[in-house]
Amino acid sequence: MHHFHYHKRELYAEEVPVARIVEEVGTPVYIYSAATLRRHFRVFREAFSGIPHLLCYSVKANSNLAVLALLAREGSGADIVSGGELYRALRAGIPPEKIVFSGVGKTEKEMEEALSAGILMFNVESLGELEALSRVARRLGRKAPLAIRVNPDVDPRTHPYISTGLKKNKFGLPEGLAFQAYLRAKEDPYLEPVGVDCHIGSQLTEISPFVEALRRLKTLYLRLREEGLPLRYLDLGGGLGIVYGEEEPPPPREYAEALLREMRDLPETTLILEPGRVIAGNAGILVTRVLYVKHHPPTEENPEGRTFVIVDAGMNDLIRPTLYQAYHRIQPIRETLEGETLVADVVGPICESGDFLARERRLPAVRPGELLAVMSAGAYGFVMSSNYNSRPRAAEVLVDGARFFVVRKRETYEDLVRLEEIPEF
Repeated sequence: MHHFHYHKRELYAEEVPVARIVEEVGTPVYIYSAATLRRHFRVFREAFSGIPHLLCYSVKANSNLAVLALLAREGSGADIVSGGELYRALRAGIPPEKIVFSGVGKTEKEMEEALSAGILMFNVESLGELEALSRVARRLGRKAPLAIRVNPDVDPRTHPYISTGLKKNKFGLPEGLAFQAYLRAKEDPYLEPVGVDCHIGSQLTEISPFVEALRRLKTLYLRLREEGLPLRYLDLGGGLGIVYGEEEPPPPREYAEALLREMRDLPETTLILEPGRVIAGNAGILVTRVLYVKHHPPTEENPEGRTFVIVDAGMNDLIRPTLYQAYHRIQPIRETLEGETLVADVVGPICESGDFLARERRLPAVRPGELLAVMSAGAYGFVMSSNYNSRPRAAEVLVDGARFFVVRKRETYEDLVRLEEIPEF
């Protein structure tokens, strides 16, 4: 569910016409709905109300400070994967004791920052990282709370680039090696094992992979408790999918019911979940303006010809279609009654053949100057954007009821070169 809707054939974000935002801010622009973010978080939270739990929003999905601050007010923690995300989470008001630090490549500097801040725990992904964390904790003279990320070898049945729980993936440790790592950590005076962690992938549309992963995690968790480790957290990560097109992911309540059944025999255990896409994905859109409509004549290879709708947002603004062949619905800001349509590639201004937002998509017969909304762009949209082709990154706007706020200004040409210097040759 989201709060983007048509009123008198004009697309609104909550109570604000999208066209009015564009008049003030320009395009391309990311627009987020505060009501949608709140609703998604609350539905997720209520679904797990039957057991001790902590929701640590996955900052990598959308790390805008306004989004993080809104979720902090709802009681969210944070799942971070860098020192920069730690800085953002703390700056937005997320308590350090609700922050977990994931990721395979933590530096010792980042570990120092997180340990000094007093985060809940580190999700350790290798033996080398475990040794580095011990060194950092020894230097700071304090214990480092941790979980080992277990790779349960469960197929999440999702895109291979966002599958993280198979043996061939770079994440985590296989169960046997994880067990040995826990025993090593138990004997280290500067390490404090407090939980077990796994994350099998993103955009999952079935419950069974989560349940299978949880069962494997439970076996290790109980075995470690028998070894005398006072574990109290079981972190199952995130990954629940959303609707981009025709997907039918389970609702949070159904997902929660399946996990709660598996948690019954784990008393005095807090379940940690790291939802990201499911909170932010459908809470945002990318609005772009049509620049040109170009028709290529028929050829032997393509007897029907080819039509290109060229817009001012490119793969530097939203890379998911190029990187993952991801589908995003594309809708006009103003609906027409004419009913005329065209089949076209929606492409951007980047000098790459891979620069597209949609291929062979049936659309209303748009004209230059008209606005289009790329739906479900609230997660992994702006955060993955770049300055490729020296393009300033888009503005970000948060709508809350009848008000809207520019929560990240559009970059300028000066911003592009602000950190660069020309030496005296």
